[in-house]
Amino acid sequence: MSFKGNVLIRGFWLYIWKIQTAQELYLYVGRTGDSSSANASSPFARIGQHLDFKPHAKGNSIAKQLKKIYIEPCKCSFDMIAIGPLFPEEDNFEAHKSIRDKMARLECELAGYLKNHNYNVLGNHNSKKKLDEKLFSQITSIVKLHFPQIDAN
Repeated sequence: MSFKGNVLIRGFWLYIWKIQTAQELYLYVGRTGDSSSANASSPFARIGQHLDFKPHAKGNSIAKQLKKIYIEPCKCSFDMIAIGPLFPEEDNFEAHKSIRDKMARLECELAGYLKNHNYNVLGNHNSKKKLDEKLFSQITSIVKLHFPQIDAN
């Protein structure tokens, strides 16, 4: 395993996991920034949570999404692209919620963007909050370098 040290920085990040099976490529779009506390971890900290195979693991996880479609995570290869931190971790829950909601909408739009580019994106992404279009444009300029549009068959 190798990684750049900046993925250890706590704050609000978006990330995309590339999950390759023997036959298929899947993507998982996520974000840091807890829903129930003022914590915003690093993408590196989320790795262990996403790949927690215990039956009663908490939170959304890639392992759960893969098991839903009958794929064994231990037979996949994984790459993560992390974008951020877009915002620093906040000290109080009210300030945290505002950014968390903005991040939820960015996450939702990013999943939709990748689906529209013909990628197979796992999970559900929903948000009715206002989109920061300028920030989303900056995010898509980074994402399109890693994920060009796939021609539809």
